[in-house]
Amino acid sequence: MLDVFITSRVRRKIVVIYAKYPDFKTHVRGLAKLIKEDAGNIQRELKRLEKVGFLISERQGNTKIYHTNKQFLIFKELQSIVLKSQKTSQKKANQL
Repeated sequence: MLDVFITSRVRRKIVVIYAKYPDFKTHVRGLAKLIKEDAGNIQRELKRLEKVGFLISERQGNTKIYHTNKQFLIFKELQSIVLKSQKTSQKKANQL
């Protein structure tokens, strides 16, 4: 269901991870391994999500670490949508 609203597959995976686990912190390559997507595409989407305020980045040495901005204006609503979407997907899978 979330794919109707967030059309980019990579962005959707990123939003799900950071909304579902708001204390999660990682760098581009770590996230690429986790969601099995190209690091270049992930980096582009992380920059977009940071620009709108959903993510915050910080430098640790030469590495940029991303984490959820829990103060993002619609964070709670977005988190709720992600969690509800996950429950709906699980119910459909169980019915098959």
